[in-house]
This record gives sequence, structure tokens and C-alpha cells, in this order.
Amino acid sequence: MSEPLRVAVALTGASGAQYGLRLIQCLVEAGAELSVMISRAAQVVVATETDLQLPGEASKAQAYLSGLYGARPGQLQVFSREQWMAPVASGSGAPAAMVVCPCSTGSLSAFACGASDNLIERAVDVALKERRQLILVPREAPYSAIHLENMLKLTQMGATILPASPGFYQRPASVEEMVDFIVARILDQLGVEQTLLPRWGEKSC
Repeated sequence: MSEPLRVAVALTGASGAQYGLRLIQCLVEAGAELSVMISRAAQVVVATETDLQLPGEASKAQAYLSGLYGARPGQLQVFSREQWMAPVASGSGAPAAMVVCPCSTGSLSAFACGASDNLIERAVDVALKERRQLILVPREAPYSAIHLENMLKLTQMGATILPASPGFYQRPASVEEMVDFIVARILDQLGVEQTLLPRWGEKSC
């Protein structure tokens, strides 16, 4: 029996908290083991953009998200910003993949210059140095030259930049379908089977 996919998911302070939350839900349903990190700014965004009452304390957020998405015991762990003994903080314990969704442009800057001032930044630094899969989902408009330079730099380091820019060829009828467009693309990158969106040329069910 194969080991479940281990993925780190971080939410930072860009608009688009729904993308990260939906991704967590889909990965739980797919049986992945998750290490979740939520920045202070992301807490504000979640409260602003959703009706969720996400606790600020890591242990309470873990219980809340596990109950919300039906995670099995131990499947979903939430780590605080300075929990330096978390597995994601070391190359020997880091998961196979990490997704920062949404990824603020401030976080892009910190990642590009190797800052490790909190657990999210350290986890990204580990993913880069260990050559693990790293997917960054920025949501900003317009992008400045600094943002673009940071994205190029991170791409050259091995990260995948997957902007939160949903397509419309599937004629989405709701915000949820637009969110699923991006989440489906992330799942495709991770190699996780998904039925949120047919691939190009495939007929929808």
C-alpha cells in the first residue's frame, strides 16, 4: 500500500482565501496528509472574505478545520508561525510538496530573498533548498516590476508560479466554480486526481 501524499499548505495575506481553503478541503478528501500554516494577515482575509470563524490559536484552528472538512485523526495539522519544531522546518521532515495559496506579494519577496522570519518562510526555504515541489499562487493586480522579478527569480529556483487567474471557457456559473478552476490546476500539478474541472479536450461529466 502506497504512502499518502504529504503536502504543506500555507495561506498568506493576499485576497483569495477561498482558494486555499478549498484546496485544503480537496486534499483532505483525496487522503493527503496536510501541514497547514496560516499567517496573521491570512486570518484577517479569511474573516473578511468568508463566513468561517477560524480560531487564531493553532490547536483550535486544527480542530476547527479537521471537523469542517472531515479529516481523519492526525490527517491535518496546523502549525503556528513560530513553531520551529514542525516537520516543515527541516529538510529531513518536510513533505513532498508545498503550496502557498494565496501567496501575497510580500511573501513572494520574502521567499525570493531567503528570509526565514516565520514558519511559512522557513518551510518555503526548505522546499527550495531540498528541491521539493513548490507551487505559489499569487493574487494581485497589476503586478509591479518587483513582483515580476521575484516571480522570475523563484521560477528559476524551481518553484511553479500559478496565478489565481481563473479561465472562463467552461462558462462558470458561480464564484465556487471559478475557485475550483484554480484548485483543479493546483491538484493537477500535485498529481492528485480531481473531478472539479475536465482537462482541455475532455468532456465534462
